Amino acid sequence: MSRARIGRDVAARLEANPFIKKAKVDAAQIYYFPDYLNDAECDMLVERIDANRRPSTLLATHDDPDFRTSDSCDLDRWAPEIRAIDERLAHLLGIPPEHGETMQGQRYAVGQQFRAHCDYFHETEAYWQDMVDQGGQRTWTAMIYLNEVDEGGATWFPRAGIRVAPRKGLLLMWNNMLPDGSPNYDTLHEGMAVLEGTKYIITKWFRENAWIRTAVPTYTSPGRES
Repeated sequence: MSRARIGRDVAARLEANPFIKKAKVDAAQIYYFPDYLNDAECDMLVERIDANRRPSTLLATHDDPDFRTSDSCDLDRWAPEIRAIDERLAHLLGIPPEHGETMQGQRYAVGQQFRAHCDYFHETEAYWQDMVDQGGQRTWTAMIYLNEVDEGGATWFPRAGIRVAPRKGLLLMWNNMLPDGSPNYDTLHEGMAVLEGTKYIITKWFRENAWIRTAVPTYTSPGRES
């Protein structure tokens, strides 16, 4: 399936859902689903992030040591309570679950941030061939805010002209590609610094091809990532 077709199919599916609203911007396809997760689901995910967090990393090196200063963790996609959310997201967008990367949890304390970046892969970078072997380009991003933040911590799309404040349970989705299937630089976005409180989110990235290429394992014990 081409990137352009993925974009069309997912957008049509989201726009047919009465619970989803499209952002009023022209530069990128961005959608909201308020209260997508309930309080118990959000609280469970916050607990998992706190228990397994580590300093966030970057795929490519960057000269700015403060470019990404949050903590992250890979959530165990085969744990029943995580898998339910993971596959529900895939079904919502109409993308096969095996195209989804492992869901990542992120924690931002006061002063922590993720400076402006795009989620798609830059195909001229040295890492690109590895990404081709792991499912290819990222198409859609799904991000869920897990708590309220006292001040700061918004997700800002400076080129698209939209800023989204954290709201517990809110699902934010966007297409990283243009209608023709090429990367959309207007999806440039920033996790703005938290000024007061702590921000928790989960992020799910989807690839153009299958990211999982092996048989689905049987869940055996908490904390195991296969």
